[in-house]
Amino acid sequence: MHRPLTPDAEGVIAAELSVVRPDLSASYAAGLPGARAAVLSRLWRALAHEPMPWIARREPGPGGLTLQLADGRRLSGPPADPYATAAYVTEVRLDGRSYDRPARLMTALTVPHGPAFAAELDHSVASLALSRAGQPGPGPEPGTSREWEQRVVDGHPYHPNCRSRPGFSVAEQLAYGPEHRPLVELGLAAVPSDACLVAGDWPKWLRDGDRVLIPVHPWQADHVLGASDVLAGLDALGPAAQKGLPAHPLMSLRTLALPDGPHVKTALSARLTSSVRDISVHSVAISEAVSAFVESVAGRTGGLLHVTRTLGAVTAHTPDLAAVLREPPEVYVSAEAGERVVPVAALPATGLSQSPSWMAEFTRLTLTVGLRLLDLGVALEAHGQNLLVVLSATDAPLRLVYRDLADIRVSPARLARHGIAVPNLSGRIVTDDEVTLRRKLFGSLVAGALAATAGSAPALREALTTAVRDLPRTADLAALLDEPLPAKALTLMRLTPQTPGDQWARLPNPLISPSF
Repeated sequence: MHRPLTPDAEGVIAAELSVVRPDLSASYAAGLPGARAAVLSRLWRALAHEPMPWIARREPGPGGLTLQLADGRRLSGPPADPYATAAYVTEVRLDGRSYDRPARLMTALTVPHGPAFAAELDHSVASLALSRAGQPGPGPEPGTSREWEQRVVDGHPYHPNCRSRPGFSVAEQLAYGPEHRPLVELGLAAVPSDACLVAGDWPKWLRDGDRVLIPVHPWQADHVLGASDVLAGLDALGPAAQKGLPAHPLMSLRTLALPDGPHVKTALSARLTSSVRDISVHSVAISEAVSAFVESVAGRTGGLLHVTRTLGAVTAHTPDLAAVLREPPEVYVSAEAGERVVPVAALPATGLSQSPSWMAEFTRLTLTVGLRLLDLGVALEAHGQNLLVVLSATDAPLRLVYRDLADIRVSPARLARHGIAVPNLSGRIVTDDEVTLRRKLFGSLVAGALAATAGSAPALREALTTAVRDLPRTADLAALLDEPLPAKALTLMRLTPQTPGDQWARLPNPLISPSF
């Protein structure tokens, strides 16, 4: 299904690029040192703050940070701001030897599962340099949210695998990566209705008589469906590669925007950053109920939050062949009033977050909404990809738009306390565990979206200090103010693949840790 990762991804991608797009070869080569520093900075953050079992202790000093490894070796580098997004680490030293390439450092550490992760890091560096190659210079401001998404070139702000796309050739990265601004031709798999599970209102324009037309990402058609028996087991199936829908890829890669139409979430069984993201049969089955429920709860925010509704979902009873249609965020924007909607991950590209007053106002808005929903019983995974902000004609943050409900958490006990009817949901989405609920929101919103938008611990501290003054004093806010901030231990999760589910780090809270 996937091409194996090679030990010299930089060279492999350079060789492929010289054939596919030789005009980008020079800018790719020039971008490699910066890409190495960007990935090394993310890796150093993880080593400094995630609970690695082979790190015995951490020793901050006036000139930087030293990690004492369990085997007695010492790893030294600069001070590690857990919320910095700049590529500020150009080298670290392991027992006196300098390393400027993250893959070589990970190999030298000789820790369990290190070699496999080193290959991923090497690929992340090469893919990041490829993503940066050929980017246009300053131009007119984007007019749509999907054009803003194309400005997010570097991928995840804190994951060392920020641009790792295992299984994608150079030609495929250029053809499908949103930062390259392609138009992707989705295939349509025609599946008999009685072989599908359909939720919501699957539109007539995606039906052919008694068959359901399921949008298929071309990578999925080439690498997964073409190599499996999924299609062969269906009667009267149309060709999976049938051309049908030109679409623009969004940040998640597998979700695409149809011109003047809905967004399409496709099955794309590739591992991006941490894990393989699929569309489970269960998520399709509950999609209509989850969408309607969260939309109703969002109505209790006084218009500060809108949820892009799930219009329809379908699966051929396999995660390999499924799709979800949802509203575009522009539905909740008044063009006449001069409003625009921007994904939070793209906010640094607007320059707005460089204003402390704007950042404080934006932080107040997001915390007001996030804490209100959490109190009601819904914990959003409000990271920079799922969360968008509607800006006024003068760039004031007015309200939020949230999309992709697959990873929220719902608390029946909290809902009941507010007299809200508990929806008929099941699976991991349902929990009353306070730690799980707070981790979901705080890890994605505060340690994720807000931290990445602020770009550093001092900027995040300033925004939080101003924003929390006017918020209702709830138990959730007390936990946010008085405890370390939870964040997914993204590198630890890659180095412990035998441990299922999320693992967590406890980051210094900038409100109570003045050293950061």
